[in-house]
Amino acid sequence: MERKITTVFKKWKSDLLRKPLLLYGSKQIGKTYAALSFGENYYRSTIYLDTSSHQKLIDLFKKERSMAKLVTAFSQMTGVPFYPDETLIIFDNVEEMDIIKGIKLFGYERNHYHVIAITSRIDLLSNFKGEEFQYKMMHEMDYEEYLVAFHEIDMAKKIRTSFLKGKSNPYHSKSLSLFYDYLLTGGYPEVVAAKERGASYGEISAIQRKIFDVIKGELVREENLIDVPRGLEVLNSMPKQLLKENKKFQYGMIGFGHRAKEYENIIQSLVKKQIVYRSYKIRQVKSPLSSCREIDHFKLYFPDDGILSMLLHLSKKQFVEGEGIKETLYENHIAKTLVETGYSLYYYQSEGKAEVNFVIQNRMGKVIPIEIATKTGSKAKSLSVFMKKFVVTDAYRITENNFSTKKGVRYLPVYAIFCLKEG
Repeated sequence: MERKITTVFKKWKSDLLRKPLLLYGSKQIGKTYAALSFGENYYRSTIYLDTSSHQKLIDLFKKERSMAKLVTAFSQMTGVPFYPDETLIIFDNVEEMDIIKGIKLFGYERNHYHVIAITSRIDLLSNFKGEEFQYKMMHEMDYEEYLVAFHEIDMAKKIRTSFLKGKSNPYHSKSLSLFYDYLLTGGYPEVVAAKERGASYGEISAIQRKIFDVIKGELVREENLIDVPRGLEVLNSMPKQLLKENKKFQYGMIGFGHRAKEYENIIQSLVKKQIVYRSYKIRQVKSPLSSCREIDHFKLYFPDDGILSMLLHLSKKQFVEGEGIKETLYENHIAKTLVETGYSLYYYQSEGKAEVNFVIQNRMGKVIPIEIATKTGSKAKSLSVFMKKFVVTDAYRITENNFSTKKGVRYLPVYAIFCLKEG
């Protein structure tokens, strides 16, 4: 299954100043598979070392500081020959500081060793920091990768071309139909593979439930044990929170008498681990947008649309016929895609309760409002009011219709959000 991360790997491989690549991201998104596939396709051999169950490796790093001797030992451990510049060395499930220090040896100076270190412990990234690494975050499959997995490469190219040129997509109807499937399936590779082989709705839901259980299992790492059930309460309340017309996170929906101060730490931890994404409310616009955020007013989203669909027990028929449910899935999808394409999330709400679903700021400092305008929200005037009040030049309205531009606003079909990639 071809992933976009392969392009990053290829550029890294040819980099004259190449250092060990730290590949990080949530569990179950295909990090190990992508690295092993890259090794198989672009190297003569691949040495794979799972550091989570390899005490001998930890002991070796503690006593040995010679790169040449280390690589010889790796080769002997795995029975895989090493070839200078033609062998990929992969360290998986990296957490231990002794392992991290050992891998950093390969980043002190230029050499013939190509090293990828993989971790799901996003909360420990500060332990990895240093100039000895190059860093890349990986996410689950986006809609473009989903199309490629289903051999719809031309469709994916047409969507990008339509976005860049502002022209209609000739595959619009089919793009939208397949996008509905994507929202129900999500981007976890195991689920996508099951969908591709024709798995039943029940089997797909079971795989999604298993993955969600793995994600929830990360809560056991919380230092304060009381935060474990609190984290589960937050996650379990989110589908109901997102179905509301006003999707602001409300502690009262967790249970009667629940207060913000009881949940501040666990929500912060969930965001840090990217188990959830957070969007802050703003009422003013100035640069940087982070200076405008109201920390007590926010929305929470799931990083995978398929997980949300599973928790809502959605069939495709229920999704297509339910406008409210559709808007919930659309908003979650836009939120997670914006985060995964490089943006921080904010939403605008005026004193009069006019709301713009998303406000982002690109690396050039330009503020860009994004409004969802499906059938039930097509008469919303919030975006126009926002543009006049804050004098913004670029704006997007997300619809189920084809690409177009009207009165200075670009209309994007909801499936094309992945095109808003930060440079």
